[in-house]
Amino acid sequence: MIPAEFGYVRPASVAEAVAALAEAGEDAKILAGGQSLMPLMRLRLAYPEVLVDLDRVDELREIRDEGDSLLIGAMATHDQVMGDALVREHTPLIAQATSTVADPAVRHRGTFGGALSHADPAGDLPAVALALDTVFLARSPRGSREIPAAEFFVDLLTSALEPDEILTGVRVPKLGPGWGFHYEKFHRTAQAWAIVGVACAVQRSNGTVSQARVALTNMGTRPIRATGVESAVTGGPATLDAFRSAAQAAAEDTDPPADLHGAADYRKHLATVLTTRAFASAASLAEAI
Repeated sequence: MIPAEFGYVRPASVAEAVAALAEAGEDAKILAGGQSLMPLMRLRLAYPEVLVDLDRVDELREIRDEGDSLLIGAMATHDQVMGDALVREHTPLIAQATSTVADPAVRHRGTFGGALSHADPAGDLPAVALALDTVFLARSPRGSREIPAAEFFVDLLTSALEPDEILTGVRVPKLGPGWGFHYEKFHRTAQAWAIVGVACAVQRSNGTVSQARVALTNMGTRPIRATGVESAVTGGPATLDAFRSAAQAAAEDTDPPADLHGAADYRKHLATVLTTRAFASAASLAEAI
């Protein structure tokens, strides 16, 4: 199909982009990589009156070390994030999960901030951002603000960004030594959305789990932090039996969809199995302090 008619603005700076979005009003949309928005427009499931294209805003592509955290610009492509030395060293969970996003063509064009702002609960990156306590940086005519990941994902395809706000980047805390990370994803084909995914971070100390982070993909209308699993595993032994026992709480307080790819009960079972696998892989990579 052909998209509905729309206006087009291509600013060269964040300030110009903010001004253009404010002038266009609530019927405008940000165009980042376009890998999610353009298909929706072609199907006329989205029909913005104006597109504000951020492709020329080079300042939004930067990835830099900020001491206790990394700043990843919203317009950094998936391919850029995957290959960045800082990301691979300090937040390897992001690099690993990003490598599972769609296919190379999409990863070369799609953007880190665009995927997060789309807020698709079946996307791989929202759960990772939630598990890592990422902070989202937004800019509007009113100034800048920070949004914790726990507050950023509101509902299906709905984020906490206001209509006149632009996501400029995300700040990811460095977790330090002793942590292991893993993203476990179950999907039909290499290019498909996750039927269920698990983002896991584990810190080991003297054979026990001192801290754990677990977040689930496609188990509700937004990514879900599996706090029951975290509580069950923290302080216990870093063993497969302990991980398997704690993972029984993975499906608590979830409301997974039921569709052609799997019933809700099937997804709950997958969450338990994949959480066990994610823990086992993450813990094997964690260095004892």
